[in-house]
Amino acid sequence: MRRQTVECLQLEELTLYGLWQPSSDKTVARDIPALSRRYRAAIRRQGEQVLPFYVLSRDYDEASGRFSLFVGGAQPYPALRELTLPAGLYGRMVVRPRWAFLWGAAVGAAKRYFYTRWLPDSPYRACGLEFERHTEKSLGRRPSVDLLFSIREKIL
Repeated sequence: MRRQTVECLQLEELTLYGLWQPSSDKTVARDIPALSRRYRAAIRRQGEQVLPFYVLSRDYDEASGRFSLFVGGAQPYPALRELTLPAGLYGRMVVRPRWAFLWGAAVGAAKRYFYTRWLPDSPYRACGLEFERHTEKSLGRRPSVDLLFSIREKIL
């Protein structure tokens, strides 16, 4: 695996529009594609790329492995719910799977690195919100996706 890096950056507030559903560590690999299909149907763009495209999770419960899953984009549509991503500090990792079919494994490895290796030794704590931001960089021969984690400075 390539060496992982985390860049800390300030993001402005961002309003997204999409769909929510409950998910879990056990079902997320099925839930993301299914919710993505429902989102594309809601905006009447079946089979087409929709960019930027966001996959977000929040309210993770460590005991059960359950969380809320959101899939959406920046354009409002009547069937979609509004979500405001708060302005603030985020840790950003760029995920580059070796092959496109390995997105899930690459994102999972990056999340494990962030939570188990980088975060404990950093001056930050997680705020329970993370998301993938897919753009034109997510397409093509050398795809990449930005993985962002809401963070705050640890209080000593």
